[in-house]
Amino acid sequence: MQLEQLACIVEVAKTGSVTGAAQNLHLSVSAVSQSLSNLESELGVTLFNRSRTGTIPTAEGKSIIQKAFEVLAKINEIEDEAKSYTSDLSGQLRLAAIPVPLSLFVDTIISFKRDYPRVEMEITEKGTTEIVNDIRQNKIDLGLIIWNEELHRHMSLSFERLLEGKLIAGVSRYSPFARQSSMSSEQLRSQPLVLYNDDYLKWFIQDFESHYGPLHVLFYTNNKDAIIKAVEDGAAITVGLNFSFSDQSASSKGITTIELDIEGNKPVYLGWIHSEEQHLPHASSVFVQKLKLQLDHLS
Repeated sequence: MQLEQLACIVEVAKTGSVTGAAQNLHLSVSAVSQSLSNLESELGVTLFNRSRTGTIPTAEGKSIIQKAFEVLAKINEIEDEAKSYTSDLSGQLRLAAIPVPLSLFVDTIISFKRDYPRVEMEITEKGTTEIVNDIRQNKIDLGLIIWNEELHRHMSLSFERLLEGKLIAGVSRYSPFARQSSMSSEQLRSQPLVLYNDDYLKWFIQDFESHYGPLHVLFYTNNKDAIIKAVEDGAAITVGLNFSFSDQSASSKGITTIELDIEGNKPVYLGWIHSEEQHLPHASSVFVQKLKLQLDHLS
């Protein structure tokens, strides 16, 4: 049994065809086909059912392919670990994050780049749906999103919590609400809202309206200054996750945060997702460890 054979069966399972696997592995179709046949003969097990519609793993094949994937992942981990000891860390860090304040992880980015200058960093802000699609298409390795069980329970991705949060309201410090410790569902319904253009917040609004009735949303935007101005001027209030208000610029411009006394306002989590079918590059793993250490101080 050879590692190339394991790589072939994993890739055929992922692509559903010998041709697709050959393209991804930069091998000839005949080489991949021969590799599969040799491995099946060696193991005495049929790994795939071959037909005009594709190459589908058998019941026995699924179990063996999963173990092959785990073996290849461990080998990659060993290689990456060795590289980190014998030379400077290099490669790519391909990361996308939802539009939470950059202050949450800018220190990690700066520290990481200082420690590993040879790593090429590609960091973008996107919505949750875009991030999930980019991971599935292998355009990025790592995504930082807000996880909600109801919203994301059908995702076939690995998720790890980094920071717990909850929804709160932001009001002008001159607003009568600023003297309250919390805001009820009826009070929230009575106010115009300006909100971040975020998948989780949109889900929250839909869920809220299904239970309590319609809200008055003036607009969604990714322009934080527009939200701050509208709230500061008393034209609207906003709703967001508590750690999204950690940027001191909001409080210094006259925004007070208060609790939302709403049934079902459960904790949600900022965390990172990655594909279970792709090996996570060592640079991404190191970045996540640094990010965990920083966010522990916010917990």
